[in-house]
Amino acid sequence: MLWSLIKILFFVALVAALTVGANLLMETGPGVRLAVGTLEFNLGPLQAVIAALVGLAVIWGVFKLAGLLVAFLHFLNGDETAVSRYFSRNRERKGYQALSEALLALSSGEGRQAMAKAAKAEKYLRKPEVTALVTAQASEMVGDRKRAEAAYKTLLKSDKTRFVGIRGILGQKLDEGDTDTALALAQKAFALRPRNEGVQDTLLKLQAEKHDWKGARKTLGAKLKHGGMPRDVHRRRDAVLAVSQAKEVLAEGNSIQAREAAIEAARLSPDLVPAAAMAARAYIQQDKARYAARVIKKAWESQPHPELATAFAEIEAGEGPRDRLKRFEQLLRLKPDHPESRMLRAELLIAAEDFPAARRAMGDLASEDPTTRTLAIMAAIERGEGADEAVVRGWLARAVTAPRGPQWVCDKCQAIAAEWGPTCGNCGAFDTLSWRRPTVPETTASPTGAEMLPLIVGAPTHAPGAAPEADVVDMPGAKAEDGDEAAPSQEPEAARA
Repeated sequence: MLWSLIKILFFVALVAALTVGANLLMETGPGVRLAVGTLEFNLGPLQAVIAALVGLAVIWGVFKLAGLLVAFLHFLNGDETAVSRYFSRNRERKGYQALSEALLALSSGEGRQAMAKAAKAEKYLRKPEVTALVTAQASEMVGDRKRAEAAYKTLLKSDKTRFVGIRGILGQKLDEGDTDTALALAQKAFALRPRNEGVQDTLLKLQAEKHDWKGARKTLGAKLKHGGMPRDVHRRRDAVLAVSQAKEVLAEGNSIQAREAAIEAARLSPDLVPAAAMAARAYIQQDKARYAARVIKKAWESQPHPELATAFAEIEAGEGPRDRLKRFEQLLRLKPDHPESRMLRAELLIAAEDFPAARRAMGDLASEDPTTRTLAIMAAIERGEGADEAVVRGWLARAVTAPRGPQWVCDKCQAIAAEWGPTCGNCGAFDTLSWRRPTVPETTASPTGAEMLPLIVGAPTHAPGAAPEADVVDMPGAKAEDGDEAAPSQEPEAARA
């Protein structure tokens, strides 16, 4: 601060001296006379200007020598780098100026200029840990991936910048689709900076994609430990990983471990439908019907879902339609006005062949909320009550173009999934599938005219000369030849098309 003030005062004094000198030069006529003691000098105008410039140079040299003297005195006092800093100060000034220009060019989107300025800064500063990052980002901006990777590898040589280099190469491998290398790099980055939320999320996503559920649960635990996730969110996502692990273990044939994982998942997040259904089936295998019913009812209170109804039906697989309707009352009264409860009650009544009661259970649901399932249920009710075939076909014709209703939808990209999974199959986001209505037009997982056309127009499916079969197959309430009823908790066949 004091040195800057001295420079400013010196500049002002210099300007004032030049002004006074110019006035004196104009007043003295053709020359300048200087008297120093007994010596006298007569200078012409040109000689006077040259003398002034020489004087300025001498003054500048005096300041430089003064600075060198100060640095030398610091060196004598034990500062071994004082003299070298004095000579490198100008290089540093130029280097940092070039570095600042490189950063400005990078933020302005001028990649090539940023690369040139970064190279100039490296020439003066000789600090690759500072300039390599700018070079790498500028190279990526202009599409020079090899140069960017080389710059990131330069950062790996220093302990201070190794994490930044690993993250840079990790981003490149993710862009290239090399998930195996990206997973290894993410694990190294996580070991260096376990608190970094970006690395935590990337590692968790890659582990989920690779079905490394055990490793993903460890990463999730570290995220909770370091304060990067609320405890309730951790329990939910840990349950998602636990049920995914249970499915994989079950596929490998280890049913005991799968049951334990499914029960743990339901304990961690009772409202997670796949976890509740799997845990209920695990209890059914252990002949613990009460525990299975308790798990399903707890999940139903949070989110009624057809999968829960199917699992609830499996508790007593051989019961008759009337007994099943009576047992399902304990589930239906939890959410009596929910559309899923109303449709489930109607399906149970159709299986019991009580079609008027099924119509009352549906109420105006088919008109207020026309979906493939509600319209197919109404078609089954009309068929059961003996309505004309044209009426049944009319309901099914509307079901062709009707929305399917709630589905597994990704909260991030709005893609529709045919079944639940820990990650979205479209965008790869973790734990973003929720059971709700799509907000975008349905392009998948919905019935098409080609699939339901035989049900509508009555395409012949019998041999010539044989009696025509019913146009609508596997409708709720239809019985097989041996007298077994269709599972009442499942959707109508038209709704599952």
